[in-house]
Amino acid sequence: MRIRSIRTTASTRTVRGLVASAALAAVALLPFSVSAQQAPEAAAMTASAPGEFVGMVEAQVSLVVKAIDKATRAVVLQDDQGEEMVITASDAVKNFDQIKVGDEVAASYTQTLVMKLKKGGGDLRVRIDSSDAQAAKPGDKPAAAVVKDVAFIADVDAVDRKTQMITLRGAKKTVKLKIKDPEQLKLINKGDQIEGVYSEAIAVSVVPASAKKAK
Repeated sequence: MRIRSIRTTASTRTVRGLVASAALAAVALLPFSVSAQQAPEAAAMTASAPGEFVGMVEAQVSLVVKAIDKATRAVVLQDDQGEEMVITASDAVKNFDQIKVGDEVAASYTQTLVMKLKKGGGDLRVRIDSSDAQAAKPGDKPAAAVVKDVAFIADVDAVDRKTQMITLRGAKKTVKLKIKDPEQLKLINKGDQIEGVYSEAIAVSVVPASAKKAK
């Protein structure tokens, strides 16, 4: 069988759709890494203590294997809304033959940002990247788990109390974040610094159709 068409709709541009795409990439390109370069700007930062903040974005998605073209290594995956996406597994996927029609591709994706205010600043802006990855053993169903962390010290370049947004200039990039608590926002001024850790993680596994039926 030759798989030729790709059917997508606007909903694949949502966070859930992005997670689905990440799941496909993970299965297609094991071992693979997440970007860990963009703070969760879509999520407002919540105060956990005076001068300390946390923000999180998380999503999960399940996709069903609808068709497989072994000649081209193309796989059609369908979500619970009936939308289909096609990925092509690279040669790096040694367990490709373990994927069967009816299997489920399950993925979870999390972005977390933990920050602490450093009044007055004065430290150098820094960024330290680290990562850890795991993949399935030969003969098992394809799977991957990747965690990437970025530890940083950034300058507070601007504070907009009307929109509750702060602008942080790091060693490599500048981002804007929303601080939900007005009282906490009052503690932050231009010239202060923020020290924190940004983490991005994705876990992907292929669940056999037989295991789903057993449930």
